[in-house]
Amino acid sequence: MWLPSFSRLLHIHELQVSSFLIPLSMASPHIPNLNTLRRGRGRGRGASRSVEDGHSRPSAKDRIVQGTDNDASVSRLSAVALGYMDDPYATSLTSPGNATRRLPIINRGTYVRTTAIDQLVARFLGPYSPKSKHKKQIISLGSGSDTRVFRLLSARQPSDLIYHELDFPVNTTEKIRAIRSTPLLQQALVINSPGDEVTISEAGDGLHSPSYHIHPIDLRSLSSNSSITEILPGVEKQLPTLLISECCLVYLSPSEAAQVVTFFTESLLDSTVSLGLIVYEPIRPHDSFGRTMVSNLAARGIQLQTLNKYDSLEAQRARLLQHGFTSGQSAADIDFLWRFWVAEDEKERVASLEMLDEMEEWQLLARHYCISWGWRDIDASAFSGWTSLASQPGE
Repeated sequence: MWLPSFSRLLHIHELQVSSFLIPLSMASPHIPNLNTLRRGRGRGRGASRSVEDGHSRPSAKDRIVQGTDNDASVSRLSAVALGYMDDPYATSLTSPGNATRRLPIINRGTYVRTTAIDQLVARFLGPYSPKSKHKKQIISLGSGSDTRVFRLLSARQPSDLIYHELDFPVNTTEKIRAIRSTPLLQQALVINSPGDEVTISEAGDGLHSPSYHIHPIDLRSLSSNSSITEILPGVEKQLPTLLISECCLVYLSPSEAAQVVTFFTESLLDSTVSLGLIVYEPIRPHDSFGRTMVSNLAARGIQLQTLNKYDSLEAQRARLLQHGFTSGQSAADIDFLWRFWVAEDEKERVASLEMLDEMEEWQLLARHYCISWGWRDIDASAFSGWTSLASQPGE
């Protein structure tokens, strides 16, 4: 069987990126006064302590996981620079000097993964109306340098959304530093009344505003014994909520990953709240391509701990059902999403951006990553937009 070269497979994990589907325009020219980005002993500080108590010294494996965020931001910037996606925030959240043009198959994978997740998010949020009084909530796990929050908030003002990001303190500190130094990012944190403010923790690793919260936390510290209001301040327990994990839970052991999801489905948000989960992860590690993929990632020190347990579309759907997403469970690999979720005229536009002559390589790569999504819809409305999306049957 033909296999891609070792050097090309080293780039596989760089599909961990984010951008967006619908062009979003800046809703307001107002930039919060940097004096409102003040440090304080208020919300966010307790979360840092809880992380330090549980994992005071990051292991070498943790540092490798934390470093994958740089791959994500560089791949996102590559796709944006070539015109695959429109993301005005990509440059601001990519370290200077790291701009690198990725391979065409990586750029296409970035585009498909990103637009598919953004379509799921858009259908959860629904059309924006400035008169709406019904808010929804998104909680992003291991969000790193992701730009989705800025794109959404800038387009939905006055905000009908509360957005939470959870990540290692080292990553949240970098993101907050970028926000403090970049007016473009600050514009997304629109302050709608004089009493609103943006507060940053004393350690500089937590941020809280009326619509956006950055929580410095090791997900492994979340458990049924956690003090929710202290560890995740700002979370609204009664709002329809969407969880997003983009190559995040896969780094945890199966028991740790299950504990994290259970924390949100049972401890944080009880069964009376509509809840959805989107997971983006690699699959199919047991064929020739999959074994080579795992081997090459291991050579970089990257271990995908849940991959063997959730190794297929069927296993991903069963996982969602087991966690109580009983209204629906769906999954599709990136190849399927490219073929059935992207309109023909959009495929032509993307294909015109750069030559992609490695079609067999693209299909192999795309079939080894998937997006799965599940939901429990209490009033049959929060996730009704998901029911009509094409899902891939079988394994």
